Amino acid sequence: MTTPIDDVLEDLVDEYERLESILESLSDAQWRSPSDAAGWTVTDVMIHLAQTEEAVVATTSRPNEPNRLDRGAGTLDDWVDAQVAAERDEPAVVFARWKAARRASVDALRAADPDARYAWAHTPLKPRTLATTRLAEHWAHALDVTVPFDIPLPDTDRLRHIAWLGHSTLPYGFAFHGQEAHPVRAVLIAPESRTEWSFGPPDADSTISGPAGAFCRVGAQRLRPDESGLVTAGPHAADALRVLRNYAG
Repeated sequence: MTTPIDDVLEDLVDEYERLESILESLSDAQWRSPSDAAGWTVTDVMIHLAQTEEAVVATTSRPNEPNRLDRGAGTLDDWVDAQVAAERDEPAVVFARWKAARRASVDALRAADPDARYAWAHTPLKPRTLATTRLAEHWAHALDVTVPFDIPLPDTDRLRHIAWLGHSTLPYGFAFHGQEAHPVRAVLIAPESRTEWSFGPPDADSTISGPAGAFCRVGAQRLRPDESGLVTAGPHAADALRVLRNYAG
């Protein structure tokens, strides 16, 4: 019997396995080299991903414990940098830690109450949405790992989940930038199937259209809106593209 989270978890595991295969091909020098994430080596990126996978396990299986992602009064970026700096280790140790954590994370998400909300960085999330954030973060950081070494990372139709996440968090994005939220429709072209993905009300007077890969990269802060090739129409679409983000914080 399949459950609503199964399709996300299947794609999440595929994304994990693609990244794991890439990481296995890296030399020790590459692991210690700068990634495309400012100030982080490839090893630092993987420490962060291991830490967040461990946080998934903690929040879903031990919900009465303090939230591991509670950053207090500081910014999320500063808190994340401090967490990575505190746990730096040898590449092989970090790789093993992440592999164990990513497997435990999937098991925890599958076992979690699908209707419960679990503490996370900005707001409590249901397991399906939490799994989607894991997919979005691993995809974004896979770009950080591969871009410096010109390793191909072709877009796949797994981006459908990330595009949904980015669009669904537009109200948060508007609020984060001190702007009033407005309905926006996204009409995106899938990278593999070339089908059309639509998000948002059909009668919205503002639309964003173009490749799903570009939309997701803008949301991951890996591509500038004005360099994305995405087309905006209507009074609020350009603002929506500027505030688009696939994550909170």
